[in-house]
Amino acid sequence: MKVLANDGVSQSGINALESAGYEVLTTTVAQEQLQNYINENDISVLLVRSATKVRKDIIDNCPGLKIIGRGGVGMDNIDVEYAREKGIHVINTPAASSHSVAELVFGHFYGLARYLHNSNRDMPLEGDKNFKSLKKAYAKGKELKGKTLGVIGFGRIGQATAKIGLGAGMKVVAFDPFIEEANLELDFFDGQKVNFDIKTISKEDVLKQADFITLHVPAQKDYVIDEADFNQMKDGVIIANAARGGVVNEVALVKAIESGKVARAALDVFEKEPQPEVQLLMNSSLSLTPHTGAATNEAQDRIGVELADQIINILG
Repeated sequence: MKVLANDGVSQSGINALESAGYEVLTTTVAQEQLQNYINENDISVLLVRSATKVRKDIIDNCPGLKIIGRGGVGMDNIDVEYAREKGIHVINTPAASSHSVAELVFGHFYGLARYLHNSNRDMPLEGDKNFKSLKKAYAKGKELKGKTLGVIGFGRIGQATAKIGLGAGMKVVAFDPFIEEANLELDFFDGQKVNFDIKTISKEDVLKQADFITLHVPAQKDYVIDEADFNQMKDGVIIANAARGGVVNEVALVKAIESGKVARAALDVFEKEPQPEVQLLMNSSLSLTPHTGAATNEAQDRIGVELADQIINILG
Protein backbone atom coordinates (compact mmCIF):
# COMPACT_ATOMS: atom_id res chain seq x y z
CA MET A 1 0.00 0.00 0.00
CA LYS A 2 1.07 3.58 -0.66
CA VAL A 3 1.18 6.41 1.86
CA LEU A 4 1.35 10.02 0.72
CA ALA A 5 2.82 12.33 3.37
CA ASN A 6 1.86 15.51 1.58
CA ASP A 7 3.14 17.91 4.24
CA GLY A 8 6.13 15.75 5.10
CA VAL A 9 6.78 13.20 7.85
CA SER A 10 9.82 12.38 9.96
CA GLN A 11 12.35 9.79 8.86
CA SER A 12 11.47 7.74 11.93
CA GLY A 13 7.88 7.54 10.67
CA ILE A 14 9.01 6.62 7.16
CA ASN A 15 11.28 3.88 8.52
CA ALA A 16 8.48 2.40 10.63
CA LEU A 17 6.08 2.33 7.69
CA GLU A 18 8.61 0.94 5.22
CA SER A 19 9.59 -1.77 7.68
CA ALA A 20 5.92 -2.81 7.72
CA GLY A 21 5.84 -3.01 3.92
CA TYR A 22 4.33 0.35 3.02
CA GLU A 23 5.63 2.61 0.24
CA VAL A 24 5.92 6.20 1.49
CA LEU A 25 5.76 9.14 -0.91
CA THR A 26 6.82 12.57 0.34
CA THR A 27 6.03 14.57 -2.78
CA THR A 28 4.28 17.83 -1.92
CA VAL A 29 1.28 17.92 -4.23
CA ALA A 30 -0.55 21.21 -4.83
CA GLN A 31 -4.05 21.33 -3.36
CA GLU A 32 -5.76 21.56 -6.74
CA GLN A 33 -3.81 18.54 -8.07
CA LEU A 34 -4.17 16.37 -4.98
CA GLN A 35 -7.32 14.51 -6.00
CA ASN A 36 -5.85 13.36 -9.32
CA TYR A 37 -2.54 12.43 -7.74
CA ILE A 38 -4.19 10.24 -5.10
CA ASN A 39 -6.21 8.37 -7.71
CA GLU A 40 -3.46 8.03 -10.31
CA ASN A 41 -0.95 6.72 -7.75
CA ASP A 42 -3.37 4.45 -5.89
CA ILE A 43 -2.82 6.17 -2.53
CA SER A 44 -4.40 4.39 0.45
CA VAL A 45 -3.23 6.69 3.24
CA LEU A 46 -3.04 10.50 3.10
CA LEU A 47 -0.99 12.18 5.83
CA VAL A 48 -1.20 15.94 6.27
CA ARG A 49 -0.28 18.63 8.74
CA SER A 50 -1.88 22.09 8.68
CA ALA A 51 -1.15 23.10 5.07
CA THR A 52 -3.16 20.52 3.12
CA LYS A 53 -6.96 20.65 3.29
CA VAL A 54 -8.95 17.42 3.07
CA ARG A 55 -12.50 18.42 2.25
CA LYS A 56 -15.55 16.66 0.81
CA ASP A 57 -14.29 16.87 -2.77
CA ILE A 58 -11.26 14.70 -2.00
CA ILE A 59 -13.24 12.39 0.28
CA ASP A 60 -15.96 11.87 -2.36
CA ASN A 61 -13.67 11.49 -5.35
CA CYS A 62 -10.86 9.36 -3.93
CA PRO A 63 -12.49 5.96 -3.30
CA GLY A 64 -9.17 4.26 -2.61
CA LEU A 65 -8.46 6.32 0.51
CA LYS A 66 -8.63 4.24 3.67
CA ILE A 67 -6.96 6.55 6.20
CA ILE A 68 -6.51 10.31 6.57
CA GLY A 69 -3.91 11.18 9.18
CA ARG A 70 -3.11 14.54 10.74
CA GLY A 71 0.37 14.99 12.17
CA GLY A 72 -0.62 17.11 15.15
CA VAL A 73 -3.63 17.88 17.29
CA GLY A 74 -6.24 20.06 15.59
CA MET A 75 -8.10 18.59 12.62
CA ASP A 76 -9.99 21.67 11.42
CA ASN A 77 -8.38 21.25 7.96
CA ILE A 78 -10.12 17.88 7.58
CA ASP A 79 -13.85 17.17 7.22
CA VAL A 80 -13.54 14.55 9.92
CA GLU A 81 -17.13 13.43 10.47
CA TYR A 82 -17.88 13.32 6.75
CA ALA A 83 -14.82 11.15 6.13
CA ARG A 84 -15.79 8.78 8.90
CA GLU A 85 -19.34 8.55 7.53
CA LYS A 86 -17.76 7.41 4.27
CA GLY A 87 -15.85 4.67 6.08
CA ILE A 88 -12.46 6.40 6.10
CA HIS A 89 -10.39 6.22 9.29
CA VAL A 90 -9.27 9.65 10.52
CA ILE A 91 -6.35 9.71 12.95
CA ASN A 92 -4.16 12.33 14.62
CA THR A 93 -1.38 12.58 17.21
CA PRO A 94 -2.78 14.55 20.13
CA ALA A 95 -0.01 13.77 22.62
CA ALA A 96 3.10 13.98 20.45
CA SER A 97 3.65 17.73 20.36
CA SER A 98 2.27 18.83 23.73
CA HIS A 99 5.61 19.46 25.39
CA SER A 100 7.05 21.22 22.35
CA VAL A 101 4.20 23.73 22.29
CA ALA A 102 4.47 24.22 26.05
CA GLU A 103 8.19 24.95 25.84
CA LEU A 104 7.64 27.49 23.05
CA VAL A 105 5.05 29.30 25.17
CA PHE A 106 7.53 29.59 28.02
CA GLY A 107 10.27 30.63 25.63
CA HIS A 108 8.03 33.55 24.72
CA PHE A 109 7.06 34.22 28.34
CA TYR A 110 10.65 34.39 29.56
CA GLY A 111 11.60 36.53 26.59
CA LEU A 112 8.71 38.93 27.08
CA ALA A 113 9.21 39.16 30.83
CA ARG A 114 12.81 40.31 30.28
CA TYR A 115 12.30 42.16 26.94
CA LEU A 116 14.54 39.72 25.07
CA HIS A 117 12.46 40.03 21.90
CA ASN A 118 13.41 43.72 21.73
CA SER A 119 16.91 43.70 23.20
CA ASN A 120 17.99 40.99 20.76
CA ARG A 121 17.09 43.36 17.92
CA ASP A 122 18.45 46.53 19.52
CA MET A 123 21.80 45.29 20.79
CA PRO A 124 23.29 44.51 17.33
CA LEU A 125 22.18 47.95 16.12
CA GLU A 126 22.90 50.14 19.13
CA GLY A 127 24.81 48.07 21.68
CA ASP A 128 28.15 49.73 21.03
CA LYS A 129 26.82 53.31 21.10
CA ASN A 130 23.87 53.24 23.49
CA PHE A 131 24.70 50.43 25.89
CA LYS A 132 23.75 52.36 29.02
CA SER A 133 20.46 53.63 27.59
CA LEU A 134 19.52 50.12 26.46
CA LYS A 135 20.41 48.77 29.90
CA LYS A 136 18.10 51.35 31.45
CA ALA A 137 15.31 50.66 28.92
CA TYR A 138 15.33 46.91 29.63
CA ALA A 139 16.05 46.98 33.35
CA LYS A 140 12.43 46.61 34.45
CA GLY A 141 11.87 42.94 33.71
CA LYS A 142 9.85 40.62 35.90
CA GLU A 143 10.31 37.10 37.24
CA LEU A 144 7.86 34.32 36.53
CA LYS A 145 8.39 32.67 39.91
CA GLY A 146 5.57 33.58 42.27
CA LYS A 147 3.31 34.84 39.48
CA THR A 148 -0.02 33.31 38.45
CA LEU A 149 -0.28 31.41 35.17
CA GLY A 150 -3.77 31.30 33.66
CA VAL A 151 -4.41 28.42 31.27
CA ILE A 152 -7.43 28.67 28.95
CA GLY A 153 -8.07 25.15 27.67
CA PHE A 154 -6.80 22.40 29.94
CA GLY A 155 -6.34 19.46 27.62
CA ARG A 156 -3.01 17.77 26.90
CA ILE A 157 -1.17 20.89 25.76
CA GLY A 158 -2.68 23.11 28.44
CA GLN A 159 -1.65 20.60 31.09
CA ALA A 160 1.87 20.29 29.65
CA THR A 161 2.18 24.08 29.80
CA ALA A 162 0.87 24.11 33.37
CA LYS A 163 3.56 21.60 34.36
CA ILE A 164 6.30 23.93 33.16
CA GLY A 165 4.64 26.76 35.07
CA LEU A 166 4.58 24.68 38.24
CA GLY A 167 8.22 23.79 37.74
CA ALA A 168 9.00 27.50 37.42
CA GLY A 169 7.38 28.19 40.78
CA MET A 170 4.16 29.69 39.43
CA LYS A 171 0.64 29.35 40.77
CA VAL A 172 -1.56 27.73 38.10
CA VAL A 173 -5.25 28.48 37.53
CA ALA A 174 -7.13 26.93 34.62
CA PHE A 175 -10.42 27.05 32.76
CA ASP A 176 -11.91 24.33 30.59
CA PRO A 177 -15.64 23.79 30.03
CA PHE A 178 -15.15 20.02 29.71
CA ILE A 179 -12.61 19.30 32.47
CA GLU A 180 -13.32 19.78 36.17
CA GLU A 181 -10.04 18.53 37.59
CA ALA A 182 -6.70 17.19 36.41
CA ASN A 183 -3.84 15.44 38.16
CA LEU A 184 -0.50 16.68 36.86
CA GLU A 185 2.52 14.46 37.39
CA LEU A 186 5.89 16.16 37.11
CA ASP A 187 8.70 13.72 36.30
CA PHE A 188 12.27 14.62 37.17
CA PHE A 189 15.61 13.38 35.86
CA ASP A 190 16.34 11.13 38.84
CA GLY A 191 13.01 9.32 38.86
CA GLN A 192 11.35 11.49 41.48
CA LYS A 193 7.78 12.57 40.80
CA VAL A 194 5.54 15.27 42.21
CA ASN A 195 1.76 15.32 41.75
CA PHE A 196 -0.48 18.39 41.64
CA ASP A 197 -4.28 18.34 41.60
CA ILE A 198 -5.63 21.32 39.69
CA LYS A 199 -9.36 22.07 39.83
CA THR A 200 -10.56 24.28 37.01
CA ILE A 201 -12.34 27.55 37.75
CA SER A 202 -14.41 29.96 35.66
CA LYS A 203 -12.91 31.75 32.70
CA GLU A 204 -13.71 35.07 34.35
CA ASP A 205 -11.77 34.12 37.49
CA VAL A 206 -8.78 32.98 35.43
CA LEU A 207 -8.72 36.29 33.56
CA LYS A 208 -8.95 38.28 36.78
CA GLN A 209 -6.20 36.37 38.61
CA ALA A 210 -3.57 35.66 35.97
CA ASP A 211 -0.34 37.58 35.42
CA PHE A 212 0.44 35.39 32.39
CA ILE A 213 -2.27 33.85 30.19
CA THR A 214 -1.83 31.05 27.63
CA LEU A 215 -4.49 29.66 25.30
CA HIS A 216 -4.77 26.01 24.27
CA VAL A 217 -8.16 25.67 22.61
CA PRO A 218 -9.36 24.40 19.22
CA ALA A 219 -10.47 26.70 16.42
CA GLN A 220 -14.05 27.87 16.89
CA LYS A 221 -16.61 30.27 15.45
CA ASP A 222 -16.24 33.03 18.02
CA TYR A 223 -13.23 34.61 19.65
CA VAL A 224 -12.22 33.02 22.95
CA ILE A 225 -10.51 36.27 23.96
CA ASP A 226 -12.32 39.40 22.78
CA GLU A 227 -12.52 43.01 23.93
CA ALA A 228 -14.73 42.23 26.94
CA ASP A 229 -12.29 39.52 28.04
CA PHE A 230 -9.32 41.89 27.87
CA ASN A 231 -11.22 44.31 30.10
CA GLN A 232 -11.45 41.65 32.84
CA MET A 233 -7.69 41.05 32.93
CA LYS A 234 -5.13 42.53 35.28
CA ASP A 235 -3.35 45.62 34.04
CA GLY A 236 0.02 44.69 32.56
CA VAL A 237 -0.83 41.05 31.80
CA ILE A 238 1.31 39.03 29.35
CA ILE A 239 -0.52 36.72 26.92
CA ALA A 240 0.50 33.91 24.56
CA ASN A 241 -1.52 32.32 21.77
CA ALA A 242 0.06 29.15 20.38
CA ALA A 243 -3.31 27.49 19.75
CA ARG A 244 -5.09 28.62 16.58
CA GLY A 245 -5.34 31.88 14.69
CA GLY A 246 -8.76 33.40 15.31
CA VAL A 247 -9.19 32.47 18.97
CA VAL A 248 -7.84 35.88 19.97
CA ASN A 249 -9.27 39.07 18.47
CA GLU A 250 -6.08 40.61 17.11
CA VAL A 251 -7.58 44.09 16.71
CA ALA A 252 -8.73 44.05 20.33
CA LEU A 253 -5.30 42.75 21.37
CA VAL A 254 -3.52 45.69 19.75
CA LYS A 255 -5.94 48.09 21.45
CA ALA A 256 -5.34 46.39 24.80
CA ILE A 257 -1.58 46.78 24.30
CA GLU A 258 -1.98 50.45 23.40
CA SER A 259 -4.08 51.06 26.53
CA GLY A 260 -1.57 49.26 28.78
CA LYS A 261 -4.05 46.58 29.78
CA VAL A 262 -1.79 44.04 28.06
CA ALA A 263 1.91 44.72 28.61
CA ARG A 264 3.19 42.39 25.93
CA ALA A 265 1.99 39.34 24.01
CA ALA A 266 3.25 36.35 22.03
CA LEU A 267 1.67 35.01 18.85
CA ASP A 268 2.64 31.76 17.16
CA VAL A 269 -0.59 31.67 15.13
CA PHE A 270 -2.49 34.34 13.24
CA GLU A 271 -5.96 35.08 11.92
CA LYS A 272 -4.65 35.71 8.40
CA GLU A 273 -1.95 33.08 8.35
CA PRO A 274 0.24 32.74 6.31
CA GLN A 275 0.10 36.52 5.76
CA PRO A 276 -0.25 38.09 9.22
CA GLU A 277 -1.36 41.68 9.51
CA VAL A 278 1.53 44.14 9.14
CA GLN A 279 0.46 45.97 12.30
CA LEU A 280 1.20 42.78 14.23
CA LEU A 281 4.54 42.17 12.54
CA MET A 282 5.69 45.71 13.31
CA ASN A 283 4.44 45.91 16.89
CA SER A 284 7.37 46.07 19.31
CA SER A 285 5.23 44.69 22.15
CA LEU A 286 4.72 41.39 20.35
CA SER A 287 7.00 38.35 20.32
CA LEU A 288 6.28 36.43 17.13
CA THR A 289 6.98 32.98 15.72
CA PRO A 290 5.73 31.50 12.40
CA HIS A 291 3.49 28.69 13.74
CA THR A 292 6.39 26.62 15.06
CA GLY A 293 4.82 25.38 18.29
CA ALA A 294 5.13 21.69 17.40
CA ALA A 295 8.23 22.14 15.25
CA THR A 296 10.91 20.37 17.24
CA ASN A 297 12.89 17.36 16.05
CA GLU A 298 11.68 15.37 19.04
CA ALA A 299 8.01 16.15 18.41
CA GLN A 300 8.28 15.34 14.71
CA ASP A 301 9.86 11.99 15.53
CA ARG A 302 7.06 11.21 17.97
CA ILE A 303 4.42 12.31 15.44
CA GLY A 304 5.88 10.13 12.67
CA VAL A 305 6.13 7.03 14.84
CA GLU A 306 2.68 7.54 16.36
CA LEU A 307 1.07 7.90 12.92
CA ALA A 308 2.92 4.83 11.64
CA ASP A 309 1.81 2.74 14.63
CA GLN A 310 -1.82 3.71 14.12
CA ILE A 311 -1.71 2.99 10.38
CA ILE A 312 -0.12 -0.43 10.92
CA ASN A 313 -2.69 -1.30 13.62
CA ILE A 314 -5.61 -0.29 11.37
CA LEU A 315 -4.47 -1.84 8.10
CA GLY A 316 -2.30 -4.64 9.43
